[in-house]
Amino acid sequence: MVLLPDPDKLKKFKQEAENADPKKTIFFEHTELDKIARYFIGNNQRFRENIVIPRTQGPVNIRTNEEKTLDKIMESCAFKSIMSLVIGYGLGAAIGLFSASVNPSIAADPSAPHLERTQTVREILNDMRKTTHSYGKNFAAIGFVFAGVECLIESERGVTDWKNGTYAGGVTGGLIGLRAGVKAGIFGAAGFAAFSTVIDYYMRHRH
Repeated sequence: MVLLPDPDKLKKFKQEAENADPKKTIFFEHTELDKIARYFIGNNQRFRENIVIPRTQGPVNIRTNEEKTLDKIMESCAFKSIMSLVIGYGLGAAIGLFSASVNPSIAADPSAPHLERTQTVREILNDMRKTTHSYGKNFAAIGFVFAGVECLIESERGVTDWKNGTYAGGVTGGLIGLRAGVKAGIFGAAGFAAFSTVIDYYMRHRH
């Protein structure tokens, strides 16, 4: 036969153990025994210094504080925006270089505008530099704004889904289109939002 302790008495002992003077004994006259009793009755939160993980779960990589700090920096909105700016500039520069090599702008001779003339190497390189920089700058701005807005929306909503890209695309397209007027801003927001939704849907369901 097992005698179970009275819950009311146990609760009373626990409260006394938590509020009692540590120099006075409660349960036993012996100090060490009384400390043990207080520990098991009055301790509600125990600090686990060592966590035992079964071997069946495989090797566990416990991350250091430096790794956690690095992950926090990489997941920040500022880092994502800067990375999108750099990647966007590189992508735009590559497209601009290809565009300049396929369709170079040939300036007409002022003295004979009806005749085409051959560009010099310096003019070709200068044209490629301007086109590359122009494309890179535009793509960098789009990537910076889109990544920053999407990260802020995701942080505010606390959800990762397709709506974040759609909202971010709408804001980005609207800001870009507003330079040409309100109507262009509305069409830009709608078009960029639709494009972002399609791309996000494809990336999530391509498997």
